[in-house]
Amino acid sequence: MKTVLITGGSRGIGRACVELFLKEGYRVAFIYHHSKEAADALEKLGAVGFQGDLSSMEECKRVADCILERFGGVDILINNAGVALFSLATYTSDEEWARVRAVNLDAPFLLCRAFLPHMINKKEGRIINVSSMWGQVGASCEVAYSAAKAGVIGLTKALAKEVGPSGITVNCIAPGVIDTDMNARLSQEDRNALVEETPMGRLGSAAEVAELCLYLAGAQASFITGQVFGINGGLVIV
Repeated sequence: MKTVLITGGSRGIGRACVELFLKEGYRVAFIYHHSKEAADALEKLGAVGFQGDLSSMEECKRVADCILERFGGVDILINNAGVALFSLATYTSDEEWARVRAVNLDAPFLLCRAFLPHMINKKEGRIINVSSMWGQVGASCEVAYSAAKAGVIGLTKALAKEVGPSGITVNCIAPGVIDTDMNARLSQEDRNALVEETPMGRLGSAAEVAELCLYLAGAQASFITGQVFGINGGLVIV
């Protein structure tokens, strides 16, 4: 049985991934920050939750050590945890910039570094990083978020070249507007405008992103690496 680790696993895309991978027979571990009640509900389904603040380098290392002690390693790593920030660049504080970068970019690097030795030793592994369409094209008033998510794309491409000879694939998913808690701040007017701009005429679902993660984690995707998969209903085409 393969072990998958999903960050940000208690809500949104992460929760959909936890539920789907459990359904498909994987051993599932997940990292969450605040959502204890939601995490408890997933543990009742058979997943194993680890609480940790991924904005802290020390916490990243601590929770990675706990997971390594429990499982010895993971076969699939899905770096999904993320935080958004809607702010003019001139109003973005040092602390806000650092936190957005830490959760969205530093944590994926630190977790890749922690779990790669096990994958390299086995000559097999899957890493799936969740970026954003704004990491591909940038978003006004979301400079910190766009920059961090663009960094995830660069991390994915470089790491894919580095670890491909060890039988490990590294791919990136760049979601568009997905109907999750992160986008709950949007007004109905803003949501309607985004739907109108999207060629498919609707928002995406967390379950659809989870299905793409499942595909990239499977044997059928063994020759796919270093790629960025947009799942945005055609809102951004690059």
